[in-house]
Amino acid sequence: MKLYVIGTGPGSIDHMSCRAVEILKQVECVAGYTTYIKLVEELIKNKELISTGMMKEVERVKKAIEQAMAGKSCALISGGDSGIYAMAGLVFDICMHKKINIIRGATGSTPFDNNSLLLEIIPGIPALAAGAAIVGAPLTHDFAAVSLSDLLTPWEKIQKRLTHAAIADFVIVLYNPKSKKRNWQLKRARELILEHREGSTPVGIVTGAMRENQALSFTTLDKLDTADIGMQTVVFIGSSASLRYMDFMFTPRGYTKKYEI
Repeated sequence: MKLYVIGTGPGSIDHMSCRAVEILKQVECVAGYTTYIKLVEELIKNKELISTGMMKEVERVKKAIEQAMAGKSCALISGGDSGIYAMAGLVFDICMHKKINIIRGATGSTPFDNNSLLLEIIPGIPALAAGAAIVGAPLTHDFAAVSLSDLLTPWEKIQKRLTHAAIADFVIVLYNPKSKKRNWQLKRARELILEHREGSTPVGIVTGAMRENQALSFTTLDKLDTADIGMQTVVFIGSSASLRYMDFMFTPRGYTKKYEI
């Protein structure tokens, strides 16, 4: 009765932890979004698969929990880190509603009854870290991450978070910035941030970070609405301290103000 919740990082095995690779090779069952399943398919050949598309998150998490509760070792995978805009939280949510006892499973101990589940969460490189490495070093100082998807969060709340992050002068990382159906939120986010930040603020844009379709571009906040952006894109909007240097963007931590370099 053990469930592993695994962050597979950007998708390449080269960017997965040794623990994640080891567990994926060992488990009997693997559950995940179809795209993420394909990215790790060479590790999970001949295993039972629970593969579902977008908007089926609850269904696949429930099935993964059911398989683990039935005595199988099961891995539930998420792209990036499983705890950042991903499946780990939903596992807790469902277990809490079903009153399933969760036991930390890294020790390999045995559940104490049939309503108990061993759970181990294995971290992965999140999209903001993978993207930041490609951009340069935009997150060296304080930052805030905000998803522009209003499928689960009311836009009013997202708008409030954007405004306060802009006022506080955080570097702002935008997840889920734009899709075919959600094509106005990014424009509105830009307008909100421009109320508290210069139009010349540097912006780094990474699509498909560390995947075959990886693309990098730079723009400024006032021109963000003309950039090529989709659901695989992570947007890094600089703070007042962020700078462009050659083909990179970075945010100084403040060392040069305190120490002689």
